[in-house]
Amino acid sequence: MHHFILTARAVACLLAMAGAAFPVAAQDTAGKPDRLGTVHFKVECNAAAQKEIDLAMAYYHSFAWSYVQDPLDRALKADAGCGMAHFVRALSLLDNPFGWPGNVSAKVLADGSAALDAARATGLKSERERDYVAALSAFYRDHEKLNHRTRAKALESELEKVAQRYPDDREALILHSLVLSANFDPTDKTYANQLRAARQLEPLFKALPDHPGVAHYLIHSYDYPPIAHQGLEAARRYSKIAPDAAHAQHMPSHIFTRLGAWRDSVESNRASARSDAGKSAQSMHAFDYMVYAHLQLNQDRAARQVMAEAQALPNRADSFASAYAYGAIPARLALEGGLWSEAAGLELTPSASAYPWQKYPQAEAVNAFARGVGAAMLKDSARVQVEFKRLQQLRDAATALKIAYWADQIDIQSEVVRGLATLVDGGADEGLDILRKAATREDATEKHVVTPGPIVPAREVLANALLDLNKPADALREYETVLKREPNRLRATLGAARSAERLGDAAKARSHYTKVLELTETADSPRPEVIHARKVLGRG
Repeated sequence: MHHFILTARAVACLLAMAGAAFPVAAQDTAGKPDRLGTVHFKVECNAAAQKEIDLAMAYYHSFAWSYVQDPLDRALKADAGCGMAHFVRALSLLDNPFGWPGNVSAKVLADGSAALDAARATGLKSERERDYVAALSAFYRDHEKLNHRTRAKALESELEKVAQRYPDDREALILHSLVLSANFDPTDKTYANQLRAARQLEPLFKALPDHPGVAHYLIHSYDYPPIAHQGLEAARRYSKIAPDAAHAQHMPSHIFTRLGAWRDSVESNRASARSDAGKSAQSMHAFDYMVYAHLQLNQDRAARQVMAEAQALPNRADSFASAYAYGAIPARLALEGGLWSEAAGLELTPSASAYPWQKYPQAEAVNAFARGVGAAMLKDSARVQVEFKRLQQLRDAATALKIAYWADQIDIQSEVVRGLATLVDGGADEGLDILRKAATREDATEKHVVTPGPIVPAREVLANALLDLNKPADALREYETVLKREPNRLRATLGAARSAERLGDAAKARSHYTKVLELTETADSPRPEVIHARKVLGRG
């Protein structure tokens, strides 16, 4: 198995020509290079240092943060005056821009500011290098006074200026496209930032076919239901461009998930987890996406095997991606399988005493939400109220941490639980109204990249309630709305089939049941609804 290690291999071609690009590789203990794609970030340092900077940027473009520092150390050892090594460190400290601001701590901001100071003190040998440092300084400068959004937009603007000032510097345009795409407005359904980034990246996708960042950021830019099909080529290519980068194996599943291509998603995330081998948060992130995909194929046994593997990892990465997966994986298994007692009794694993859940209220909220939904389905009003109040507390904790997006998402989850509680207590009209408003709010925003989808879409919960209240026409409309946003989602497809059947619409019922059997062709566990689908179609 190929894996990243800390020693660079000499590359085949020389830096005889300024601006030449070449493949970069780390070398494993067997002497075989890992394949990371082709990256060249020109710096005014000697050839040995340049080689290490290119390697560091190859890691950066596949979000392999933990591997960036060692080549930078080697670059400074090869050329003590290579100030841009400190710039790359400051850049990589910011982690995944699609996780901002939650993954940018006060320590990160302090360390990044110090790295930029070191870049200036060590030496910046051209106006272009000084412009790069000035651009990144826009994010770090006055971080004690300016909010994240202001600084992120300033970085976007300054990187655009660098790209315009140096039109032959493709790395500037790639970095600008990354930040532009990450600075999207979650309520903007025109996807203005994302599509502009894609327009900048598409020509580079042809000109630089082996650049990992171009394919990677195209996937992020197209990771939205109406435009996901445009990212399929990048998804197919990225895993081949950097086959030994764990994140490059995972990222195609963002597009596969949007398109409901569950088997492709399973394979993509299996390769990612195998490549990472538990060394970072990437493994847990891949496991969560893999579990979600297995469940849409009714491969419940396989999903539980993945959960067991995830929970057995010796390295419990202290990161939001890991925390979210720890909360989401058991919640998905219980709720997707309709195992309400299991959902209502879910414990945090690892326990609060063994893992810093207080840092990640948006991850702990998944556990509270699953417990609340499970309790509601058991018609246990008292336990529902406990989880509703817990969700409100977690929403307030997210607000205090200034992660407004997640505070809003937790509030939507709490409203779903409140709506279910109202239904349990007999308030049908009021409960449906609460759920409908929660669904509208959820639809108005985009999911975060940390998750393949909502634990249960609010609109699907609404549809379930409508069907339970014998409103099959209304339920069918809501299920089919879910399927436009979450294609090939199994429980929504089953719900649509049941609703159509109850309405007496045999043709539509058969159509949805046929899709159910297509999705569950490789199922490894019995579900009563799927058995019923076979009977309806005469295949059981």
